[in-house]
Amino acid sequence: MPDVLKAPLVVEFPFTRSLGPVQSAFLTGLRERVVLGVRTGGDDGRVLVPPVEYDPVTAEELHDLVEVAPTGTVTTWAWNPAPRRGQPLSTPFAWVLVRLDGADTALLHALDAPGPDAVHTGLRVRVRWAAERVGAITDIACFEPYDGEAVQLKGNTGQFENPVTGIVAPARLDYTYSPGRAQSAYIHALGDRRMVAERCPSCRKVYVPPRGACPTCGVATAEQVEVGPRGTVTTFCIVNIKAKNLDIEVPYVYGHIALDGADLALHGRIAGIPYDQVRMGLRVEAVWTEGSRYPDHYRPTGEPDAEYDTYKELL
Repeated sequence: MPDVLKAPLVVEFPFTRSLGPVQSAFLTGLRERVVLGVRTGGDDGRVLVPPVEYDPVTAEELHDLVEVAPTGTVTTWAWNPAPRRGQPLSTPFAWVLVRLDGADTALLHALDAPGPDAVHTGLRVRVRWAAERVGAITDIACFEPYDGEAVQLKGNTGQFENPVTGIVAPARLDYTYSPGRAQSAYIHALGDRRMVAERCPSCRKVYVPPRGACPTCGVATAEQVEVGPRGTVTTFCIVNIKAKNLDIEVPYVYGHIALDGADLALHGRIAGIPYDQVRMGLRVEAVWTEGSRYPDHYRPTGEPDAEYDTYKELL
């Protein structure tokens, strides 16, 4: 039995968000070294920092922006002894909730402190501004302990030139992924340019890539079956948007391909034919590039198209 594989897996993409007037003013204010909150309606008139577009109690739309001080008080905290990639500081620091002077809610950020003994609830702190500010929460580099006098406010109400209207935030998840016994065997076989599936002992369907269990019957699968490398295009789509870090010119075609001998279609890129000539029923075969462990794409075999009845159950 081949070894079960495992490898690091990173899921990463940029998340683009447009900003409403409240968030736009808040982030533009950070760029200008001004912290803004928003005042709720009603009798309490609380100042929320960071500001939100709607009152969390009444759902009323909020727009009364109020400047608050860059100084405040730690309301609670937790020590972070081992910072991770992308966190505000590269040395150990405290995560803190800070109620800025003039605000009624607390802002979560990092506190630069020499150790946990230097942090306590009630500690007075101030904003340490980033050297270069672009209109993002990272314009606050962190907080730092402060025992000075109150800071004079500018009385800003959220009116700025060249306001920030959108942000791009990177999203990233790091995994250690193991495909399990069945798919490890499938991947090992691909190294020999073979495609290995597994057959269900109950319904006799052949699944590729194998999952270790039949999704229809719910029973374990173990019998290996070699399928392909030829197959039939069942459905497909034409891609017209170029993906970042993918060196393929658009338009190109991705399709579901039912490999010969399989009862489940897998997906792959179809090349070697103009994109507008790809069609359902097209017969294709896997193409490996030099040194590649996986099929790079599928190309037409030159055979007549498959009859619809031979793949209609695999759509």
